[in-house]
Amino acid sequence: MLEKLLQWDRDLFIYLNSLGLEQYDLFWSVVTNFSTWIPLFLLFIYLIFKEYPKKEALWVLGTVLVTLLVVAMITGITKEIVARLRPNNTEEINTLIRILKSPTSYSFFSGHASSSFSVTTIVYLFLRHRFKWSWLFFIWPLTFVVSRVYVGVHYPLDLLVGTAVGIFFAILFYRLYQKWFVVPV
Repeated sequence: MLEKLLQWDRDLFIYLNSLGLEQYDLFWSVVTNFSTWIPLFLLFIYLIFKEYPKKEALWVLGTVLVTLLVVAMITGITKEIVARLRPNNTEEINTLIRILKSPTSYSFFSGHASSSFSVTTIVYLFLRHRFKWSWLFFIWPLTFVVSRVYVGVHYPLDLLVGTAVGIFFAILFYRLYQKWFVVPV
């Protein structure tokens, strides 16, 4: 059963990766870098400080950072335990795919997916009642995740699990914040 799932994952990756077009390579190569998203992080910080009193904004921001650190730690540990090679490092398929990036770390599960969805989800949860358009924040992690298949470094399953882990921990830490730091009126 697991082998069949992994084969489906490889086949889907090869298909999706093959849809890439050379004229979009630069776009996806830029999108996949964390530094491209610094303006969005600055927007998140600005909105949090705009909508919360300074002391509470610091606690909210601290909760976001703790969430990110926990997710990064769990992602790193999981990658070392599972030790799944990235598509670009897998000899059976790396000649069949388009490779725009060549990281050598392990693939499962995606740190780009887990970190971007954890940050976006928790910021969304903190701001959703203050900005009706805050659901648009999810354009970022969705684009970020798609870029990982395009550049040849993650299987779809890596991305789905990373996304689920990021969302799970964002909800968990948001609820813990609500329980421990929000004083009932």
